[in-house]
Amino acid sequence: MVVVHQVPIPPPHRNAAELTRPTLTEQHQTKLDIVMKHFSGEYKLPDVEEDKQSLMEEEQYWLSRECMLRYLRAAKWDEKSAMIRLEATLKWRREFGFYDQMTNEYVEPQALTGKELVFGYDVDGRPALYMFPSRQNTDASTAEKQRHQLQFAVWVMERAFDLLPVGVENIAFMIDFSDKAKSPSLSTSRYMLSYLQNHYPERLGRGLVLNVPYLVSLFFKVMMPLVDPVTREKIKFNPEVVKDGMFTADQVITKWGGEAELPYEHEVYWPALIKMCKDRHQRRLEKWRSLGGTVGLSEWDVFQDDSDVMLVQNPEKGNVAQEAPATVDDEKKLDTAVPAAVEAAQVVA
Repeated sequence: MVVVHQVPIPPPHRNAAELTRPTLTEQHQTKLDIVMKHFSGEYKLPDVEEDKQSLMEEEQYWLSRECMLRYLRAAKWDEKSAMIRLEATLKWRREFGFYDQMTNEYVEPQALTGKELVFGYDVDGRPALYMFPSRQNTDASTAEKQRHQLQFAVWVMERAFDLLPVGVENIAFMIDFSDKAKSPSLSTSRYMLSYLQNHYPERLGRGLVLNVPYLVSLFFKVMMPLVDPVTREKIKFNPEVVKDGMFTADQVITKWGGEAELPYEHEVYWPALIKMCKDRHQRRLEKWRSLGGTVGLSEWDVFQDDSDVMLVQNPEKGNVAQEAPATVDDEKKLDTAVPAAVEAAQVVA
């Protein structure tokens, strides 16, 4: 049965106490401690103006325990390499406009056609980020225009991270080349690959590509050698996501074989996404502050809050965490919040 949605589905409800936290070997814990100590205390970001060397609150929040671990794993547990990469990302985020230029209002012109959407979650709780190249509404004919497109793509990715349930660290990318879609330029694709590999290690959970025409397949043959082997293993072409057990039917749109329909109406979807992400981010930021507001706090602790918990009685297993599907009431609550969300749309989520 097809269900029509107008807004994003709220994240799955999970209880951190019912999930198993990953453990580290003694050697890996030592390396994490070295990285954590490096960024703690009176840390100063090198090679930047003196009055900008101290980390902003959002940067300290970003430097979570799990963030450091993602970079350590990407650096094959070389702590010096991980620290260099983390500092490179801290600088890139500033230069790319995360904390000043990339406001909701600034990126909104790129969003008018719904060419990139966050909707639904795979069976492991990963938010799904849909990309529809056929809906492209801007061009990248100049460096400034290309940067704007890339900033929007990164902005949407960050919103998907806002919707990560506790215990989930990466997202599912869903690219649909139907409707005579054109592939992005080689230059734009290289930039995006560079961002993913250098500044978002271990953030790609799945890379799913649908309706790949011949010319686009040639494009991917050129691009795939630029992708690292670990990432390459996560990319699948023309999958049957429900049949293959990647998604349940209610969490994926009909074009991908699911039972959810999302006719994009910008005036409804956009403010709802912003409000959902802004509220969730603010709640987590406040929890982070209450836990000490310092680098190295665990996302497992920061991401766990009352809104993420829904215990369901199971006669065999007792109280267990269940993933709660979105209900009609969920969407009604979001719809009634749209007017307020429009006013909040200029606040950086």
